[in-house]
Amino acid sequence: MKKLILGAAAAVLSAGPVMGMEREVTVDGGKAPLFGSLLIPEGARPGPAVLLIAGSGPTDRDGNSTIPNVRPANLKLIAEGLATAGVPSLRYDKRAIAKSAPAAPSEADMRFTTGVDDALLFARFLKTQPGVTCVMLLGHSEGALVAALAAQKIDTCGVIAVSGAGRPLGVVIREQLAAQNLPAPLPAQIEAALTELEHGRQVPNIPGLEALFRPSVQPYLISVLTIDPAGALKAVKAPVLILQGDNDLQVTVQDARLLATARPDAKLVVLPGANHVLKTAPTDRAGNYETYADPTRPLAPGVMQAILAFVEAH
Repeated sequence: MKKLILGAAAAVLSAGPVMGMEREVTVDGGKAPLFGSLLIPEGARPGPAVLLIAGSGPTDRDGNSTIPNVRPANLKLIAEGLATAGVPSLRYDKRAIAKSAPAAPSEADMRFTTGVDDALLFARFLKTQPGVTCVMLLGHSEGALVAALAAQKIDTCGVIAVSGAGRPLGVVIREQLAAQNLPAPLPAQIEAALTELEHGRQVPNIPGLEALFRPSVQPYLISVLTIDPAGALKAVKAPVLILQGDNDLQVTVQDARLLATARPDAKLVVLPGANHVLKTAPTDRAGNYETYADPTRPLAPGVMQAILAFVEAH
């Protein structure tokens, strides 16, 4: 494992104007098209391009969510940072989100593999663009797992796992809910429900927790709860960069280290002060989450340096 810790004094890339052409593109989503934004820098030379894969929930191509106060625009900022350095990129609205919403199946028919298949559609589209010699997959949060699984099915020159969990989702959900000090009998009900779902069995609705355990979302949970992100990354044959902020309240540095242990040849970059959406943030929970609502706040120092160094190296 190659480990690099970037200090707060790391040089910040010039954020000058992004020179290039961004255009909306589509791929065949079956029921309806899936939409994305292809950003080709002006004068781009033949080389790699980066596919940006959003995280969990109702997240669009820019990294913004329909959840109130979750509009960090982190994926858009990464795309612009890549373009400034002459690297093309493609980011897209997940199926069922934003302009890709008409392509959504019923919630009960959604599976985790649906997201993997959609990433493959866009990766293959990106590879056909003029001047693109290979495609790198950059996944944020849950998108890191999507990227690792997609990389096993397509030729890629690299995988960049950003703020990705190193443990199965069932373990992460237990930890996140335990931190909320829920009143009895909810903890026992949650544990029983997760255990049943991990064994492939649906459970009755839990009043008050419909957002997580409603019957229509349970097939999706069954499809993802037991996937091991570390095992998925270990199976990737391409070079790997693991990028993790040490002020992330959703995924820990320990998650990143678990991923790096599975891939000893990976480069692990720990970003001091960066949170889950790659913004410099205070340590208190309220202040940390406030940064999620500000799309104008720049990426934390070191984010683009690490990404661009990896792209250039591979």
